[in-house]
Amino acid sequence: MNRAGGQKTCFLCGIGGSGMSALAQLLAAQGWRVCGSDRSRDRGETPEKFRVLEQQGFILYPQDGSGVRAGIIPDLVIVSSAIEDTIPDVGAAKEKGIPIKKRAEVLAELFNAAPLSIAVGGTSGKSTVTAMTGWILEKAGLNPTVVNGAVMINFQHAGGIGNIAVGRPDIFVAEVDESDGSIELFNPSVAVLTNVSLDHKPMAELRRMFGAFVGRAGKAAILNLDDRESAGLKTSGAAAVTFGLNHADAALTAIDIMPEEDGVAFTLSGRDQKEIPVRLPVPGRHNVANALAALAATFAAGVSLERGAAALGSFTGNRRRFEIVGAMRGVTVIDDFAHNPDKIAATLRTLHEKAGRVWAVFQPHGYGPTKLMRHDLVETLARELGEEDVLLMPEIYFAGGTATKDISSRDIVDEVVARGQQARFFSSRDDIINFLAQTVQSGDRIIVMGARDDTLPEFCRAILNAIQ
Repeated sequence: MNRAGGQKTCFLCGIGGSGMSALAQLLAAQGWRVCGSDRSRDRGETPEKFRVLEQQGFILYPQDGSGVRAGIIPDLVIVSSAIEDTIPDVGAAKEKGIPIKKRAEVLAELFNAAPLSIAVGGTSGKSTVTAMTGWILEKAGLNPTVVNGAVMINFQHAGGIGNIAVGRPDIFVAEVDESDGSIELFNPSVAVLTNVSLDHKPMAELRRMFGAFVGRAGKAAILNLDDRESAGLKTSGAAAVTFGLNHADAALTAIDIMPEEDGVAFTLSGRDQKEIPVRLPVPGRHNVANALAALAATFAAGVSLERGAAALGSFTGNRRRFEIVGAMRGVTVIDDFAHNPDKIAATLRTLHEKAGRVWAVFQPHGYGPTKLMRHDLVETLARELGEEDVLLMPEIYFAGGTATKDISSRDIVDEVVARGQQARFFSSRDDIINFLAQTVQSGDRIIVMGARDDTLPEFCRAILNAIQ
């Protein structure tokens, strides 16, 4: 990806996506002229995000091929994993013989060139661990490059989206994704595996993929002893550094975990480690586990545990990770990325650390993933919802493309009700907004859970406004 002979131009098809917008900012920092298109922009969705991209100097076109045919003719077209070959921009690039690469291929090329590279994988928690890892390295004065699928509040500087921190190219932290198989392109010096559970792919494929991932670690593999699948993986050539909650045999563990009003406190301990107090400004036992993973990763990279623990005291979290949108009439609205069984369980357990009814609005995404996780979603929701809690579900979010629509949110609701919990299906989000505005009471909490739908924050704000 090195420039040669003057400034080169790249065109990103799907530039508004979390991974694509981060790559766009990284390439621009390296001197590329960046153009792009996005069907969400064409539909008028999340206009503020696209205004920010334009303010950063990116040239945006409709996703109709015009940006490739008639715009600044690009040297390279980059596509996200959600882009089909039938998209006009892709057809135009093929007509003109312009090279086409996937986002992950370009990112992996840059990542693998870094002497110190930390890749964070797993089916839950990886965005938070990536942000924590990057923040510890930043506070240690190392000025890392950090690429994340989420907006990192600590790195959300004026004028930027916050899903990337552009620092030294030789110290690189990245969230890596198993859902599209792109994790197989990354060869990290430190591989962090948060957990392995059913999400986008069958378990057999996940075991193979994550096993190969930790096996490629050059320096250290960070493994979660609380997760049976992760704990059973073997590394080859790299040291295994283990972590877990209340695990005496882990290299790093957390004891004396105490929920607090606006976070959680614990004591960092482990084999051959002195006890270090940690105060985390984000709530939940799952975030204690995330902190252990980040501390292990940065310790393997040369940052002392004392320094890492101190840095976490100023970690402010990610957008849409248990993000409190606001409170009105005594009702709190929370936005959360939970979308698979493990994430949903962690979110509901965190909510249940405090008293009060929970209105759980779950927006599943993708017909294939929902069908794959159907049984585990039902089991998790039936087990984790409290007696007073109510599950509310709109129809499955469909981002476009091809899909077999042979499952509905109504199917999930019916099975959760059959398991003895309160649940309701709504044909539209507006109906949910109106229902909540008329039903909620002071002390209630509304949690909106879902992934890959950039309009969910707007949905949360609409709920809050309706309550007012």
